[in-house]
Amino acid sequence: MGSAGERLKTTRKLRDLTQSDLARASGVSKSVITKLEQGERDGARLETWRKLAHALRVPTMHLAGDPRPEKAGTTTETQWTAVRAALAAPPPVEGDATEADAPSAEGVGDAVTAAQALVTAGEYATLAQLTPALVRDADALGPEGRAVRVRALQLVGMVMVHNRQFDAAELALGRAMSDASDRLESAASVDTLCWLKLRQGRLGEAYELAVRWADETEPRMSRATPEELNAWGSLLLMVAAAAVRNNKTSAAADAMKLARAAAVAVGKEQRSSRDAIRSFGPTTVAMKTAEIASVLDQPDRVLRLAERVPLGGVSPKWSNRNRHLLDVADAHARTRDYPAAVELLQRVRHDAPQWLPQQRYARDILDTVVRGRRTLTPEMRELAGVVGLTM
Repeated sequence: MGSAGERLKTTRKLRDLTQSDLARASGVSKSVITKLEQGERDGARLETWRKLAHALRVPTMHLAGDPRPEKAGTTTETQWTAVRAALAAPPPVEGDATEADAPSAEGVGDAVTAAQALVTAGEYATLAQLTPALVRDADALGPEGRAVRVRALQLVGMVMVHNRQFDAAELALGRAMSDASDRLESAASVDTLCWLKLRQGRLGEAYELAVRWADETEPRMSRATPEELNAWGSLLLMVAAAAVRNNKTSAAADAMKLARAAAVAVGKEQRSSRDAIRSFGPTTVAMKTAEIASVLDQPDRVLRLAERVPLGGVSPKWSNRNRHLLDVADAHARTRDYPAAVELLQRVRHDAPQWLPQQRYARDILDTVVRGRRTLTPEMRELAGVVGLTM
């Protein structure tokens, strides 16, 4: 099929469009299109490819081809070395540990709960120190510790995705799925695995996996439990997220319609009984609706939707909340309300100081602010350093 740039050029010509025509239709500058077609920017952000694909009426991955996920920096790679080693270590030999120092399911369960609080606080440095022992202790549990081991591996998989340790995350989640006793226990791992694939740009894989598992977990609405609705609704949101990014807006709309129905059946936002981090309900669905509007480059609609996000029940998953705040910040930046965008970025920085620097999206938002402003405030310059934006 050739390179991504060659596919873009060929598709554009088949549509009888000049580079200027495509720039006007997509909102991507002509200079960027030129560089992409010449092979100078094969690592362009997936959102750029989505805009071009939308204008050319083709799936995003038809143009972008093989994904090129952003890699973690050297400091981050080093930080998680011990965790990667613990995940890849062979199973412990039965009888290696004495009865006195052997971990218990109760003790490991308490450690998982404590680690979940650290995830919610975005305390990655502390997690990087504690997680290797958590993985080893979970591995050392016998059959009676299977459910706790699944929780531990799901948590580790989530943390590794946050920090772009994708291979290690996939290993942790695969092991959690192998240990799971039923489809609901597997669903949380699948949900994170779909998210991993989205971050890697593997849109087709994410979509197919989410669709298959949404079908497998779909409950009978007349007697569905909150746990079943939580799992099904979360997977439907993943279907929508993958579909809209791959220019399948109709499929995304269908998935969101079902997700809203699940949220209505749940009532208020509720936490999963198997996972103290995840939640599902009207609040999460409203935030994901705004996210889809953001992907579709509808900043005014994002701002309207953000004003109507319902409150009540438990707080939504913290990473969903922070992602929503970035969507709103991006909408403000796109509508030239730069102070509001910076204010929200500062809010996320305060709430999740170790999470924000990992977000390429935050850099893109601040880049929009920087390009739109004549002069920068000291606050903006400081934020640039935090998110890694070079000026």
